[in-house]
Amino acid sequence: MEEKDTLIEVKNLSKFFDVNKGMFAKKKSYVKAVDDVSFIIKKGETLGIVGESGCGKTTMGRTLLKLYEPTAGEIIYNGKDIANLKNNEMLPYRRKMQMIFQDPYASLNSRMSIGDIIAEPIEIHKLMNKIERLERVRYLLNKVGLNPEDVRRYPHEFSGGQRQRIGIARALAVQPEFIVCDEPISALDVSIQAQVVNMLEDLQDDLGLTYLFIAHDLSMVKHISNKIGVMYLGKLVEIAESNELYKNPLHPYTKALLSAIPVPDPDMALQNKRIMLEGEIPSPIDPPEGCRFRGRCKYAMPMCAEAQPELKDMGGEHKVACFLY
Repeated sequence: MEEKDTLIEVKNLSKFFDVNKGMFAKKKSYVKAVDDVSFIIKKGETLGIVGESGCGKTTMGRTLLKLYEPTAGEIIYNGKDIANLKNNEMLPYRRKMQMIFQDPYASLNSRMSIGDIIAEPIEIHKLMNKIERLERVRYLLNKVGLNPEDVRRYPHEFSGGQRQRIGIARALAVQPEFIVCDEPISALDVSIQAQVVNMLEDLQDDLGLTYLFIAHDLSMVKHISNKIGVMYLGKLVEIAESNELYKNPLHPYTKALLSAIPVPDPDMALQNKRIMLEGEIPSPIDPPEGCRFRGRCKYAMPMCAEAQPELKDMGGEHKVACFLY
């Protein structure tokens, strides 16, 4: 694709949290939640991000939207680096970049009607008058499969799946271009998850949306994503097109994750050997020198302790950070 097709380019993005504050602190310590991550998302694409809990997926998504201020790096949105913009300068970009939160119960204000919840971002950005806002809210409720007449009902009157649909409608309210989907299905019943993912795909096709889709469910990520990035302890260790990553995983950590996907056929499940990772996940406050995965990797070599492997281009947009290649 041409350069103009790139919507977001992330260069060496880092987010560290200070965990040793105060006047009596002898030495500053930081949680390196996101550490020197780079990737590109093209318009209309979905980039899936997977990895164990605590690997930095959610922090990366929130830093990308500047809900957290980045420690270092660039966030280039449509050719403009927004990483160091102040809050008032970010306002036009906040309209273009929205988020669907993981918890449909905690992310909705229980004291507001769903009509007011969905209309709030429209009002903040001063986009429409009161009558137009109500029409927009009814349109969005219908778009996400809810009854437009329910505008005066409150979040507690809806199921978890319906609440997540309300959260999706709120994210769509200001007609964004880019949405971070932060594990939007993990809190839902399995029977509802596929419905929500299919709806997100339909909305993407209808409205020309671009997604960063964060999830634990690797089979669901494969279904919705064009490209998939694998994170481990704040680092991006592999990124490739969805089918390529599943057919030809290169990083030992990626292979272990894919081997854990449940297989519905018992005979095939017996043939697929699961890779069991040994050892403990290192602390993000004091990560090991060199490759952060080396303590759990059966292929670890002396050089893995000496230097951090960089993402190496293996061809066909497949990149891996491993000294085996």
